[in-house]
Amino acid sequence: MARGKLRIYLGAAPGVGKSFAALGEAHRRRERGTDVVIGLVETRDRPRTAELLDGLEQLPRAAQPGGGPGELDLDALLRRAPRVAVVDDFAHTNTPGTRNAKRWQDVDELLNAGIDVITTLNIQHVESLNDVVRQITGVRQHETIPDEIVRRADQIELCDMSPHALRRRMSHGNIYPAEKIDAALSSYFREGNLTALRELALLWVADRVDEGLALYRGEHKIRQTWEARERVVVALTGGPEGETLIRRAARVAARSRGGRPQPSHLMAVHVVASDGLAHPLPDVITGQRKLLAELGGTYHQVIGDDIPTALLEFARGVNATQIVLGSSRRRAWQYIFGPGVGATVARESGDIDVHIVTHEEVGRGRNLLPPRPGSLSRARQVWGWIIGVLGPVLLAAALQLPMTAGAGLTTHVLLFLVSTIAAAMTGGLWPALMCAVWSTLLLDLLFTPPLYGLAIDRPGNGIALAVFILVGVLVAFVVDLAKRRAMQASRSKAEASTLSLLAGSVIDGQEPLPALLRRIRETFGQRSVTLLRQEDSGGWTNVESVGGAPCESPDQADALVSVSDSLALALHGHVLPASDRRILSAFATHIGMALERQRLARDAAEAKRQAARNKIRTALLAAVSHDLRTPLTSIKASVSSLRSVDIELDEDDRGELLENIEESTDRLNSLVDNLLDMSRLQTDTVQPKIRAVGLEEVVPATLIGIPPHTVHVDVPDSLPRVRADAGLLERAVANVVQNAARHNPPGRPAIRLSASALGDTVELRVADHGTGVPDEHKDRIFEAFQRLGDAPRGTGIGLGLAVARGFTEAMDGTLTAEDTPGGGLTMVFTLHSTTADPARGGAPVPPAAAAADQGPSGASPTAPDGASSET
Repeated sequence: MARGKLRIYLGAAPGVGKSFAALGEAHRRRERGTDVVIGLVETRDRPRTAELLDGLEQLPRAAQPGGGPGELDLDALLRRAPRVAVVDDFAHTNTPGTRNAKRWQDVDELLNAGIDVITTLNIQHVESLNDVVRQITGVRQHETIPDEIVRRADQIELCDMSPHALRRRMSHGNIYPAEKIDAALSSYFREGNLTALRELALLWVADRVDEGLALYRGEHKIRQTWEARERVVVALTGGPEGETLIRRAARVAARSRGGRPQPSHLMAVHVVASDGLAHPLPDVITGQRKLLAELGGTYHQVIGDDIPTALLEFARGVNATQIVLGSSRRRAWQYIFGPGVGATVARESGDIDVHIVTHEEVGRGRNLLPPRPGSLSRARQVWGWIIGVLGPVLLAAALQLPMTAGAGLTTHVLLFLVSTIAAAMTGGLWPALMCAVWSTLLLDLLFTPPLYGLAIDRPGNGIALAVFILVGVLVAFVVDLAKRRAMQASRSKAEASTLSLLAGSVIDGQEPLPALLRRIRETFGQRSVTLLRQEDSGGWTNVESVGGAPCESPDQADALVSVSDSLALALHGHVLPASDRRILSAFATHIGMALERQRLARDAAEAKRQAARNKIRTALLAAVSHDLRTPLTSIKASVSSLRSVDIELDEDDRGELLENIEESTDRLNSLVDNLLDMSRLQTDTVQPKIRAVGLEEVVPATLIGIPPHTVHVDVPDSLPRVRADAGLLERAVANVVQNAARHNPPGRPAIRLSASALGDTVELRVADHGTGVPDEHKDRIFEAFQRLGDAPRGTGIGLGLAVARGFTEAMDGTLTAEDTPGGGLTMVFTLHSTTADPARGGAPVPPAAAAADQGPSGASPTAPDGASSET
């Protein structure tokens, strides 16, 4: 069964019309005769959205144990098996106890069943943008979805609306109820927030479109540049001028898009020549890569014998619009060998603009780089043939001069041998062989009696000429062999340089699988690289691919290498020589290591989660078996005594038994509350209702049940209000106070509960005078089911402080432990005041902002689109 297709309507903020657009698409498909079913749509009491549900089949929601609105009935939808299902709110977190924790997992099951899905998503729920959204809005998003899941969508359509239009919709009551409008407009829906979120959405979708464009160009083998977006490629040689070029290219890229360059806009490439051209010094290239990363660019390395061709091939492969090169470092006399890389690239670049940037190293040569070990360029080959052909002629003419008339044949032979060696050193084997043969003929014609003929009248002269041509040939072969060995060493050096870069990134875990595949494609100049997995049925599936049309099976590959028993790396573009297959195998090994590293990381994370769950289960079982049984046993004994007809009880005895029942019931209630609270914290279902809270509202309630005169309260009325949930703060402080009361021995000073303002925060301190806690245990006491040795059995199950810290952190505060002067332990609550909000860079918070973060029902401003800020 073919996998279904996923269509996502993406928006920058609630209210831009995602659900409306999704339902409109459902109506269009139904009118075309497609079987469409509404799995779940959140209308949020918006009349126009609700009207679009008319005429569409809707499945009832699955009933929830708590009586909530209900979740998607996944099993019913799978049984119904429509062609298309509409499932709203892609990033929604399901109610605990549901089969899948996240709604996107429900959608994945539908897609695997061959059902097409239409869904909606806000940009703030994309995992990679979570921190950015929090910096912009000051609201933390707990409902997030991995980027990979979103990028797998077959279609992503942006529902765009200007901030002004969205705020106007809000003020007209088309998004939120009237009682929430003012609060929302003054906080989350401020124009600056909406503008920033809109830009995030547009850029994210633009990157997605860019990926689709690259795939299309690869599939259709389009090599010309499409200037849909400015992309700048800077060419690096490994010399010290690279930093100047990178900074200049970054400015070009920034001007092209009006801001900081993105990795897709600025790329640096270093061409490593397989024939032995200079390699970069490690410290130089490392510094340049670091600078490039700071400026928002990416580093690439390719192997190519012809630097201009390799550079232009790379630039066209990434659809670059501009190339930045440095002015040539060659000295003036070296231009006789050719125009240089810059001039060649500028001449052959076509529709790609080329910038030649001057720098301090111009004309200084390349002495800072390792010398060329023995490869022969085209210029050297030309000069070798010139020496091999013209050298003997010029030498013969010079030996005809009167001043050299007295030289014998031996001298002539040695001089011509020098010419042969010069040709071999300059041009290699064939020019040297030519020079040796040509020199032998000239020696025989011009310097061996009888002259001007091929005949030799003396055997000694014949031997001399034979030895000469033999020595010339041997010299040519020796020089050529040295050249080949040098080329092999240079090739190995280029391969080692490429592999060292790859190995470093794999060991550090910095590059995901697509990045490794892109490096392989760039290194070997292929059109596409695909990682294939063999299924049990014998077929092949595409695990990951980059570039153009991927290979669907090993038969379509131009180069194939095994990664593991079930994985193979397929390259499509051109057949690789045997020398390249060796380094390709090394790449495959690195991919296998990366995949194994990912698997081990997943297994370790799962093992850690399983160990934590087992630890909690064991502790909970111990708590139920002892700590919860103790008050139950006490209640049972007291009730049995009261119901007994065999024992006469006076009023004092009956009162004592009733008091024992009440105390045990309170203790049992407290234990159960802490267990439930810890469960909520572990499942991330705590949803604070943040508002401006005065400590005078909270502190009196935390002292209920505490014996009088055991706590001294010092909370000034002049303190600013704090941003908190009154109920959660009360529970947290009460747990800490009760814990202090248990550990403050009789006869010691009373527990001190004090508060003070410190900058933009308020500190609430609870100090006891007990035995205190060692420094190494100050963090451990906040772990669940942890009790130190001085805690008597039956006084609790070690959840009070864990719950207190969890509630405090849910309100964006902190709870820490300090030593009390004179002995004891002080618990310090640190909460943000309403005078400034650190998430907004310390800017003053508008009067309505404290209430604006949560609506009257306790939901955040994003809640109407199912995007609660705290889940």
